[in-house]
Amino acid sequence: MRKNSIKNTRINGEVLKELSSIIRGEIKDPRIHPMTSVMAVEVAPDLKTCKAYISVLGNDEAKKATITGLKSAEGYIRRQLAKNLNLRNTPEIRFILDESIEYGVNMSKMIDEVTRKDASSEKPEEE
Repeated sequence: MRKNSIKNTRINGEVLKELSSIIRGEIKDPRIHPMTSVMAVEVAPDLKTCKAYISVLGNDEAKKATITGLKSAEGYIRRQLAKNLNLRNTPEIRFILDESIEYGVNMSKMIDEVTRKDASSEKPEEE
């Protein structure tokens, strides 16, 4: 089976939706930051493993605590996934911190800063 088959893409979408709702509404771990979102999910074609890319809006300490909390709740999350999704195998989940949004925001700020400097240096001086 190809990695980007229609079936695999559909499974990725369903797992992403269920994982988001489980993390948002069912886990009561205080380590998990309230502004946590699932950015992407990659389920292996054999349905044995799954990479979940998690984005946390907060400082580094909150990010580490959230990943630790999610790893400790992995058994519960897998059980809920198995209950909610009708898959042959329930994948083993690996939580990966996704900092692409933060990186993008920082790059936007840098670009804005450079364009502001260029605009101010190019203004013609009035005589």
